[in-house]
Amino acid sequence: MSRARGLSVRLKLTLSYAGFLMVAGLLLLAGVLVFYLYFLPDGWITTDATNFWINRSLLTRAFLPFMGLVLVFLLVFGVLGGWLLAGRMLAPLTRITEATRTVARGRFSHRIRLPGRNDEFRELADAFDAMLGKLEAHVAEQRRFAANASHELRTPLTVSRTLLEVARAEREPDELLDRLQIVNTRAIDLTEALLLLSRADQRAFTSEPVDLSLKAEEAAETLLALAEERGVTIETTGDQAPTAGSPSLLLQLTTNLLHNAIVHNLPEHGTVHVTTHAHPETVELTVENTGKRISLDLASTLTEPFQRGTERVRSDHVGVGLGLAIVASITRAHDGTLTVTPRAAGGLTVTVRLPVAR
Repeated sequence: MSRARGLSVRLKLTLSYAGFLMVAGLLLLAGVLVFYLYFLPDGWITTDATNFWINRSLLTRAFLPFMGLVLVFLLVFGVLGGWLLAGRMLAPLTRITEATRTVARGRFSHRIRLPGRNDEFRELADAFDAMLGKLEAHVAEQRRFAANASHELRTPLTVSRTLLEVARAEREPDELLDRLQIVNTRAIDLTEALLLLSRADQRAFTSEPVDLSLKAEEAAETLLALAEERGVTIETTGDQAPTAGSPSLLLQLTTNLLHNAIVHNLPEHGTVHVTTHAHPETVELTVENTGKRISLDLASTLTEPFQRGTERVRSDHVGVGLGLAIVASITRAHDGTLTVTPRAAGGLTVTVRLPVAR
């Protein structure tokens, strides 16, 4: 939105300071004049009526030129002093403006780091630095995400091209179609996961009452066949956990958590414990699974897109590397918190806390 350029803030402050000083000077000089004319003690001016008015006229003619000189001095002093004072007061704002222009050129690592005491400008600068830190981290995350997504999408396309090239040789059509179907399914799953992640980040949903305990039971029933196939036992316990949000997204959240707990579990006799609790301010969903030991550093990165706790395995149920990333995004979209903690005996404990429904 283009606007006509007006007076600068510094000039406005300067004129304000000078004007206030002039008004104060006028009031002071007027008070002195009134005091001389009307409130001097007896004997300073004769009480004779004729001489009183003559003395007052002489005093006024002598005082007015002096008052004019004083007002000129106050005007010059007010303008110069106000200009310097306004510049000193607005120096932090100028520094913040320069930092904003630097960031607008793409230098997200720049920080203001305003020195001095904790005043309003310092609070503004610190808040701006904190915002820049989050923005820098978000931009870096988006760049990593774009690079990883490009790599993940390129893999099935490259495989499809290779298979089509090999198909020119005498290869069994059924085998070729089966492999192409697997690759195509993986590409579709990845695309749908990326769309779901984008939908959760944008909060493009209508909030409704949701019971997390029911969503956990529904997800457990859906993945029961996969758990039995892998020899994993699912145990679901807990209380009702009423919250508000998107039923489909919260179901996806619980499904991703259980799928991740089943796939990344022990090869035999693994277990998954799903519990829900309701607290005065929050509801809690906890998914705990057995499995390989995971370091604390690795656990802290599992919610990033395309991060896996184990080496990539080609199977129908390994996922596309976005399971916990989608969980984290859905949790943020519902104003909740996600905690991923490695178990001492192996496996993970993942806890989702959401606001309780009022």
